[in-house]
Amino acid sequence: MKIKDLNGCTIEFTNLNEAIQITRRYKQYEHQNKGFSELDKKLNRYWTDLYEKLSRMKNNMSTDKNI
Repeated sequence: MKIKDLNGCTIEFTNLNEAIQITRRYKQYEHQNKGFSELDKKLNRYWTDLYEKLSRMKNNMSTDKNI
């Protein structure tokens, strides 16, 4: 399966559930050093976007199966 990230790059993955778990974990990471706060905001935005897209994909797949 494939998805586009915030930068327009195609991300390919084989296990949707695992991809959701990984992005859920990554969006919570942040540096202890507050000097990285701007980077942390960008990374959080990136991983949150991927997580939401993957979650929507899973929901759409579940909905399609129920039709």
